[in-house]
Amino acid sequence: MARDRPLSSTTPRYWPDEPLHVPCIRDDEAFPHLLSKLSIYITDAIVSPHSFEELRSPVVEQRLSPLIDYIADSVHNRAIVCALLALKGYFTALESDENRGVNLSRGFACEYVAWRFLTHLSGRELIHFLLYELPPHEVGTRNQDEEAGLVRQTSLPPSAQPLDGSQPTLLDSSILGHGEDVAESSADDHVRSSLFEIGDGGDFVASFDHLNALEIAAVTNAKKFLSQRVVQRIIESIWKGDIVFWETLDVGSEKEAKIYNKRKADPYCRLRVPRYLKTFEALFLISFVIVYLAVLIPVQRNSHSRPRRPGVPPLTTNYSEIDLGSPIQNFRHITPAEILLYIWLVAFAYDEFGEYMDAGTAFYTTDFWSLWDIGIVAIGVAFFITRMIGLSKNSDEIIGTAFDILALEALFLIPRLCSILSLNPYFGTIIPCLREMTKDFFKFLSIVAILYLGFLTTFTLLARDNFSLREMSWILVKVFFGSSYLGFDVAQDISPALGPPLMLVFVTLTNILLITSLISLLSNSLTRILEHARDEYLYIYSIYVLEASTSNRLTYFLPPLNLIPLLLRPLRLLIAPEKLRKARIFLLKATHAPFVLAIWSYEGLADYFAGTRKSQPPEFPSLGGPTDATARSLKRSSYLRPFTSRAPMVADNGHNSFMRHMRDNRGRKSSRPTTATAGIDPQGDLRDLVLKLSSQIEDLTVMVADQQKVKQYEG
Repeated sequence: MARDRPLSSTTPRYWPDEPLHVPCIRDDEAFPHLLSKLSIYITDAIVSPHSFEELRSPVVEQRLSPLIDYIADSVHNRAIVCALLALKGYFTALESDENRGVNLSRGFACEYVAWRFLTHLSGRELIHFLLYELPPHEVGTRNQDEEAGLVRQTSLPPSAQPLDGSQPTLLDSSILGHGEDVAESSADDHVRSSLFEIGDGGDFVASFDHLNALEIAAVTNAKKFLSQRVVQRIIESIWKGDIVFWETLDVGSEKEAKIYNKRKADPYCRLRVPRYLKTFEALFLISFVIVYLAVLIPVQRNSHSRPRRPGVPPLTTNYSEIDLGSPIQNFRHITPAEILLYIWLVAFAYDEFGEYMDAGTAFYTTDFWSLWDIGIVAIGVAFFITRMIGLSKNSDEIIGTAFDILALEALFLIPRLCSILSLNPYFGTIIPCLREMTKDFFKFLSIVAILYLGFLTTFTLLARDNFSLREMSWILVKVFFGSSYLGFDVAQDISPALGPPLMLVFVTLTNILLITSLISLLSNSLTRILEHARDEYLYIYSIYVLEASTSNRLTYFLPPLNLIPLLLRPLRLLIAPEKLRKARIFLLKATHAPFVLAIWSYEGLADYFAGTRKSQPPEFPSLGGPTDATARSLKRSSYLRPFTSRAPMVADNGHNSFMRHMRDNRGRKSSRPTTATAGIDPQGDLRDLVLKLSSQIEDLTVMVADQQKVKQYEG
């Protein structure tokens, strides 16, 4: 019997040949309980390492199919996709040497189940599930789960029953397991014990507050999920403005993802479309660079009057000889261009702060360019403080240091201006490559630093009569970066006896061993990223789009016009919120009319040059777009009809009854429209069907070959 086998370090609560119990998920299930129930099933289903592609094989897929079929036919909880993607990050974080590869595979399984679930949805239901924002998590609240309590009470041994006779919750059962299989692997014990903290409302659940499924996928690095075509259609529709989060602009407006209706939507809501937001952001950054150069160029050195050091004009006490607009005048006085620079810096910092508050820490840190934005703000603040101190003390040295600090702004501002190139597949792939190579470089740098400090200490002590610590450190830096001849030239001066052999060892370690190892390490990082170039690009692109659509504010002012509502914030103490909101809406319409006119003109010209656009089906018929014909067709379709409260399968009914239930459901007409009935391109469906059949044939061939090997082994 399977139960008689000894438990190993990878023993799940159910043996692979035993049926899995599909959890019962209610429509009003709390998010922590969703995490707990789904994690138990995924933990039991995946017990060995698999890649995402291997999950499609029949051997592995049959472990996940019951859950996929159940949630596709019976589950209408809007947080189901969010829970699966949150567990992706949770399992990935649990990856350890003790259970290497298994938790990573469980994370892939969460992505796979979420993706397969989406393939059963219509276009409107995709919006309904993918763009649903999780409400704030209430710490300490627990919904009693009758099914979980029943399962635990009937399956746990007497020693595991609560002493007070109270009914345990699902969260407790997620730790203790089922039946005599409580003594399982330590890695799985850690999973379940950690899930108790999740259910109690820890930081894990709270980190996903106000995030939708797409944003959670970005936070948890669910790159396989984001790269799927059904998900990219939603993201592409958000980018183009076919899906909008704000349809009206009045006091009672609320954020809700909808298909764009040109007749009903307020024209000013088009300011929230990511494509236009990024365009206006690029224009603002261009103006930022122009103002930045207008401040720094006038204070540069000239051939007639060389300063004592770069950025510091020569001292003079005769201010009558200073011409207005001369380098000294611009250096010692605040010019109009510098005032504009301060305005641009404050507007940029305030806009960045608003994005951080809207996105939250978890999603904000996923954006590659957020680090550059923080650098721009930090250098700007440092320049302002140093500049004011220098002017107050009338110190040319401090003022010169301030402009030196401002010169560093170009290191962040110019690359940030080129961030729009992330839309290009080539640059969108290079960016994650550089990020991963930088991480590996700094990890490797610790080994270099240890060796460098050891040789630096030795050489400094040996050359105590000839070289100081600073001189010796620069010599070793030059030797490390290729000037090995310099090291051999000074080896005799360091120590006639020990200098040459030690320098030979140092040159060998640095120029040959460490440099070669570093190049190989970075090359492996580059190859690893390029192997999944498409996934990496779509991940960067998805973050780029979602970052522009996370704002929960009704009125979004483009910088530097965003300083206008900042001036109105003190009025919150005197004016009612409704009146203040009306004032913000009025200011938005008064100040952003040229931007709306530009958008309206662009869309009008695009429709005009498209010619037959309205007569042809859109690229994403299930989502529609700005065309009226598509909007009318979508009105005729059913939009998330009220879900019937059908009774899900209880885990204790057994695997056979569950499979009969699934077959009966597939035999009847499904209550949820499938993607195939949503108007997808027939050629695309045929192509997908051919690819799917080819994959199944390959999987079947592998299974037959495995069976033959087993028979040969048994024979």
